[in-house]
Amino acid sequence: MTQVTDQRTTAPFGAVPSWSSPGPLRPAPDFGPTDRLRGWLVTAFLTTIAAITRFTMLNYPTDAGTPVFDEKHYAPQAWQVLTGGGVEDNPGYGLVVHPPVGKQLIAIGEALFGYNGWGWRFSTAVAGTLLVLLVIRIVRRMTRSTLIGAIAGILLIADGLTFVSSRIGMLDIFLALFVTAAFGCLIVDRDEVRARIASAYAEGRIGVTSLGPRLGVRWWRFGAGILLGSACATKWSGIYFIAAFGLMSVYFDLSARRTYGVRRPWFGTAIRDIGPALYALVLVPLGVYLASYWAWFASETGVYRYMPGNPAATDPIGTDGFWSHIVPGALRSLWYFNARSLEFHTQLTNSAGNHHPWESKPWTWPMGLRPMLYYYADTGVTGCDQSKCVKAVMLIGTPAIWWVALPVLAWMLWRSVVRRDWRYGAVLVGYGAALLPWFTTLDRQMYYFYAVPMAPFLVMGVALTLGEVLGPARRNPAVHRQAASDRYPPPSERRSLGLLTVCLYLGLVIANFIWLWPILTALPITPDTWHNQLWLPSWR
Repeated sequence: MTQVTDQRTTAPFGAVPSWSSPGPLRPAPDFGPTDRLRGWLVTAFLTTIAAITRFTMLNYPTDAGTPVFDEKHYAPQAWQVLTGGGVEDNPGYGLVVHPPVGKQLIAIGEALFGYNGWGWRFSTAVAGTLLVLLVIRIVRRMTRSTLIGAIAGILLIADGLTFVSSRIGMLDIFLALFVTAAFGCLIVDRDEVRARIASAYAEGRIGVTSLGPRLGVRWWRFGAGILLGSACATKWSGIYFIAAFGLMSVYFDLSARRTYGVRRPWFGTAIRDIGPALYALVLVPLGVYLASYWAWFASETGVYRYMPGNPAATDPIGTDGFWSHIVPGALRSLWYFNARSLEFHTQLTNSAGNHHPWESKPWTWPMGLRPMLYYYADTGVTGCDQSKCVKAVMLIGTPAIWWVALPVLAWMLWRSVVRRDWRYGAVLVGYGAALLPWFTTLDRQMYYFYAVPMAPFLVMGVALTLGEVLGPARRNPAVHRQAASDRYPPPSERRSLGLLTVCLYLGLVIANFIWLWPILTALPITPDTWHNQLWLPSWR
């Protein structure tokens, strides 16, 4: 007589069980998608589409051959980086209030194409294209579905916020690229950690110590640290992602230890995981940040380069005292430099009388209620087949994507808290790091382009939600009988209706993006068309 055993133990059926639920004791070994060739073909195709949209008419518009909007700060500073030995050492070009990496990247384009629209926008277009590639691969890995990854890529291609940010010589698209890439590294690191712990479990090593196994060298997390350091070396708001992603990475480790039955998972995480996480996600970014100032350290004329003992300093640094004997003068000068930059940002407040007609506050960003006008011309404009034409570039998120943000966020919260779906929780961590810290400084002058790092995570959340709408790919063969010769069971009616719904939504997004195209790319349009594009009073 065949003996019936429980799925989770080897105890005979009817014996006192050592389980509390009928599911498998440990998760199935699933540590990444397997359709590699198809996945890369889809990724390459959509990335090519993204590149075509980002690079088309990249050198247009300009202000009589000069930069537009805040390009006027970064394009000249990048040119100074290129021609001045890697450092912007002339405050006459404008305020040096951001770290150097973004300007160094812009300088690469200027080295290739010269001081023109192609030059100061080339690197941002590359960054915007790579951002699409990353989002496709990240969502594909989280969902184990090339289809859902492709959906995420299509959404990001058609997002007006990242589209415009990819076609103007500013820093925000670089920040978005670095933090998204760091997020992707930590998602791969999560899979690798679980694969290592699963291997230890299969080999019977999981209980050798109550702390669980050591996880070894984690190169993907080290890479995340380099990318987060690059983010901070582009804009200081990257530090929010260091804090958020550091906590997320440690939580991933704790969850893995608990899942595979480590006897003391909390203690094991505290002893074996927190220290390496601090090294990889705090010390490494700090080292990258300092290294980004390599040219400044080597220069003789860099802004604030030699401040200890400088009598011309507004807040002079002494040459004696405790810190002068411990911290090198170069680092003290860099501290002074950064303190002056921070002082500029902290004083740029509404209460101090600083106002801008297109500024916005963070509560308007999730739905893009207050976009920003980068460029507008109504004099000497032709090409709209009427006597009077206008052209404009407006930074605006595609409404078909951004206006569903609130219900999508609510769904993500429910899935994270009630259903314990780690994918939604991870995306919320990235989205929250991009949005929530700005609520602590509401008096500060803020703009919608600060929301650019939110866009990849919003798109990820929408794509995950659309994956739920799609439903399971096939009927359950245990429920629906099929011929023995059928290799795959037929799609369910539920799946077909879900696919139809998703296709209709993607069509709406693409149509919305095409509708906005004239005011995203400064095509000549009539004044009536311009006003028809401005759907909300807050867009005017």
